[in-house]
Amino acid sequence: MSAHPLRLGVNIDHVATVRNARGGSYPDPVRAALLAVEAGADGITAHLREDRRHIRDADMAALARTLTVPLNFEMAATDEMVALARTLKPHAACLVPEKREERTTEGGLDIVGGHDHLAPRIRALAEAGIRVSLFVEPDAAVMEAAHALGAPVVELHTGSYCEATVAGDAAATAHELARIVRAAEHGQGLGLEIHAGHGLTTDSVGPIARIPEIRELNIGHALIADAIFVGLPRAIRDMRAAMEAARAGSRGR
Repeated sequence: MSAHPLRLGVNIDHVATVRNARGGSYPDPVRAALLAVEAGADGITAHLREDRRHIRDADMAALARTLTVPLNFEMAATDEMVALARTLKPHAACLVPEKREERTTEGGLDIVGGHDHLAPRIRALAEAGIRVSLFVEPDAAVMEAAHALGAPVVELHTGSYCEATVAGDAAATAHELARIVRAAEHGQGLGLEIHAGHGLTTDSVGPIARIPEIRELNIGHALIADAIFVGLPRAIRDMRAAMEAARAGSRGR
């Protein structure tokens, strides 16, 4: 099948992490977002956590005012966050699981067991004109549940695949990649738009970028880490080059 162009959403959370380590206003995540767009990002992702450990309310408001590309508001499925999103009106809201003790989002949202909690919040976001995405595990049953909830987009959690890649475990890497491929195929067959993200680096992005059903990758930590050494624009250009080279190899699959 012919692959669609692959979009890159740049997550700027950890620019705010660095800022908050010392307090004050520098480095500015909004400036990072604008640099990312200039370097080729198709959209900007930011996660306003319940504990405000990195992105803050003022950051989200400034991003919503300033950006000319889509803003993807990562958020827990709480009444507080739904109300904020309905006020800010980002292009998209990606519902993610959130626990106070975790370092970063761990695993996908429980949309099978959480249907009754999620359904009214998805409706409230959709009624405000916000495109809803669900950050989920790559599993066929989860794709069915996402479709039943009426969310138009799923973002497949690539964390287990990335962990296996870093560990050098070829069998586990192949297993996790196959899970992502099957979920992407099944989800697209149901009419879902397929995104992916979590833990991807220039070394691990290729096999994910080659999956033709995936339309967008959301990447943050690796880009901000690489930016320490080469600068943010170069880090983004390197990631795009890796994505595009892999995507070119998926044509005709």
